[in-house]
Amino acid sequence: MQLTQTQINEFHTNGFLILKNFADSHLCEAILAKAKEHLAAKIAPIESEQEYLQNGDTSVTVRRLRQVFGREEVFKMWMTYPKIHTILRTLLNDTPVLILAHHNSIMTKMPKESSRTSWHQDARYWHYENDNLISVWLALDEEYLENGLLEFIPGSHKMAFNKEQFDEHSNFLDEHPLNKELIKTKVHTNLSRGDVVLFHSKTLHHANKNITDTPKISFVYTTKGLHTKPIKNTRSDYDEIILEEIKR
Repeated sequence: MQLTQTQINEFHTNGFLILKNFADSHLCEAILAKAKEHLAAKIAPIESEQEYLQNGDTSVTVRRLRQVFGREEVFKMWMTYPKIHTILRTLLNDTPVLILAHHNSIMTKMPKESSRTSWHQDARYWHYENDNLISVWLALDEEYLENGLLEFIPGSHKMAFNKEQFDEHSNFLDEHPLNKELIKTKVHTNLSRGDVVLFHSKTLHHANKNITDTPKISFVYTTKGLHTKPIKNTRSDYDEIILEEIKR
């Protein structure tokens, strides 16, 4: 699939791009079914809401399934989906490489028990020589504000910030005067099964907690340009796969 020049410009201007009806519905259904099996059994490795909040609660509400590439063939099928390779090559202006150190996850927002995801830039948590990384978010069902839809701040991937605008955990501070004005520019688009969001590693994004009665389950992985090297001896220095070398 080739992007139009308008789509390319939109990504580089806003820091994200939405591709409606991109993934096959049957593939999404198969991914969702397997994801629910792993979530029900709490198959490790996982991240729990309790671990994330560090609140001492000993119960386990799964926030994300980690390291999903090697869990199920259907997960791997999506992460190596040939239809997206040309798109990623165009936006990265480089050979696309799948990284397994970050994201590589089934993300959840469980009813009533999910936490808010604060405003942040993924690049602040990662360790690469440059920021030429793009994440691929797949909606496995309906996503909207009430169940924790992603919201973005357009153009934030090109903005310079000072350290006072972030807390000690690299979260963008909601109440900082400069941040409050910027957050007013946030945008969102409701997603349906098969919709994909591509977003730059420096694009500010967040999601509220799920206040509905049903789980929201999504899939996210990250790619980088071949010439974007991880910094040695950091957690980003991990397994990678050149997508165009995958034989299907």
